[in-house]
Amino acid sequence: MKIVAVRAFIQHMALTKPYVIAYNTFTDVSIAFLEVELANGIIGYGTGSPAEEVVGETTNTTLANLESDYVQTFVGKDIRHFQQLIFDASVRFSNLPGTLAAIDIALHDAFGKWMGISIAQFYGQKIQSLPTSVTIGIKNVEETIQDAIEYKKLGFTILKVKTGIDVKEDIERISAINKTFGNYFSIRVDANQGYSINELETFIQSTKNWKLELIEQPLKVGTEKELQKLDESTRKILCGDESLKNPISALQFAANQTFGIYNIKLMKCGGLISAKEIATIANNGKIDLFWGCNDESIISITAALHIAYSCPNTKYLDLDGSLDLAEDIVQDGFIIENGHMKINPQPGFGFNKI
Repeated sequence: MKIVAVRAFIQHMALTKPYVIAYNTFTDVSIAFLEVELANGIIGYGTGSPAEEVVGETTNTTLANLESDYVQTFVGKDIRHFQQLIFDASVRFSNLPGTLAAIDIALHDAFGKWMGISIAQFYGQKIQSLPTSVTIGIKNVEETIQDAIEYKKLGFTILKVKTGIDVKEDIERISAINKTFGNYFSIRVDANQGYSINELETFIQSTKNWKLELIEQPLKVGTEKELQKLDESTRKILCGDESLKNPISALQFAANQTFGIYNIKLMKCGGLISAKEIATIANNGKIDLFWGCNDESIISITAALHIAYSCPNTKYLDLDGSLDLAEDIVQDGFIIENGHMKINPQPGFGFNKI
């Protein structure tokens, strides 16, 4: 089945509420969309929404790449060769993961729809359902507790709390959650490179009796060797995020077990095929997988969920990136019941254009 058209566009979407992390404040998001149309009318959808501060690519750059003459050469190609097209694009757009993710996701979606099979089934679905965490940005104690109350009402049981500006205040916030809710919430912490090794040790020591599942990216990229000062059991709950951009870095960190958990984001590694490579390296190294996201469309969140559920070492989901969007162009890619995410098993990624 031939590709007959490729179209790209960008949309600027407001967030329902702004949030703060260690190095930025976000009030809206720009997302680049890609449509790949087949001769029988099937359309595959992909998106690119890279975090510039992490990968150095802006959404405007993503859009320009998707509108390039190179992407138009997909027209006339057979969708059965979608993996070859993705490989060729990875050479053309190396170090541009937002661009590559949009191409990768759109081609997967078109292929799955044409084959009449979900992408999770295509890769071999290993997991049916897992709970996702929901994110609380850097806020004062009162605001943190208020957000947690709202999430409890919605049925979520796992919080990811952003930290990294003031370790003393971070400890106070985690303490307040535990005092208020007891063991109701499991807590994940994301420092976004905000700690020194001494601050990290202080945080770990002060929170050791609480229900912390993991600590994400505590130190700045490039200082990961400092983590070797910590014992192996501590490193098992550390999760590499900004440090872990591609299969090369996954292999490097696996060699000395720097992180016990890898955070895979499609917008960081460039799509499902690269994500699967990282997952395989992690599996061989007995490293758990944590699937994360930026502020993203249901399109890419669903794509991440499909590939996550095809990996046996997937243990954690943090795929809440579409929940705070005030609008989107698709719906129904997944359902959330009591905080657990399940895919729509329809062909491709199973979402429907609004």
